[in-house]
Amino acid sequence: MEVVGRLLALLVVLLVGAGLRTSGILDQRRTELLNAVAYYVALPALIFVSTYNRSIGELLSPALLAGLLVVLFTTAGLAALVHRNRDSRARRSVAIVQSYHSNLGYLGLPLVAATFDASVTAIASVVLGVVTLTQLPLTILVLSTLNGADASIARELRGLATNPILATLIAGLAVGSLGISIPSPAATGLDAIGSLALPVALLCVGASLQVDVPSIDVGATAAVVALKVCLMPALAWAVFSTLAVDPATFTASVVMLGTPTAVSTFVFANELGGDREFASLNVFVTTLASVATLFVLITLVG
Repeated sequence: MEVVGRLLALLVVLLVGAGLRTSGILDQRRTELLNAVAYYVALPALIFVSTYNRSIGELLSPALLAGLLVVLFTTAGLAALVHRNRDSRARRSVAIVQSYHSNLGYLGLPLVAATFDASVTAIASVVLGVVTLTQLPLTILVLSTLNGADASIARELRGLATNPILATLIAGLAVGSLGISIPSPAATGLDAIGSLALPVALLCVGASLQVDVPSIDVGATAAVVALKVCLMPALAWAVFSTLAVDPATFTASVVMLGTPTAVSTFVFANELGGDREFASLNVFVTTLASVATLFVLITLVG
């Protein structure tokens, strides 16, 4: 029942965010401010308190790295096969990308932190870093190649160097690996700030969800949902079971890879010639569908 309560609360906050956007309370300026709080304050605080007392050797194993890459690229390959006959390149590129590009920062990590213990959250922080560094350039490559858009992967990778979430992950792992002590009041304060990550991030995601009814392609969207929130976590379950990793690594990997399509895919689609209405719809539907699929995943791994 506790899991049901958490996920129902997640859905409520998502819908509140959508309602605040529709009513005009969360206008563009306020949504950008809320995003800044989540991106530059709450999520980095959550990541740091999850990793500062653990060394990188405890968290990043060869099995974890190999498993994440196998799941990501296998899902992307299957998505390219499933979506090969979509009506247009703009729609096909978006369908492929949104079938594997996970919402790890704004939904995955905060949800894991609110549901599991510190050891699972620490692994989930590393999953966020590894997968982000892989799926971001892959997404840019797919969209720019299929749509003939001018995009610089090198420029995007340089942008990752100043990404506060990745920078905080590196800082936390460095502090933990070097055995540097963090004063208790500072750790307590960061923990309190990090606890805001889930509600703030959910409001941001909810405020970003939009549905354009004329753009609905039931078959294409159903395929994206099936690949992203059903096949990808099932594949993660199979791969990490085969690798025989520890329970914390298994739990963090399966739940993180079971998250819905990231809101950022809509932004990339808009910038790189993708079908933006189709992208917005898929973010909305995968997010709503994930409430049910994440309940199943969390119940099973819990």
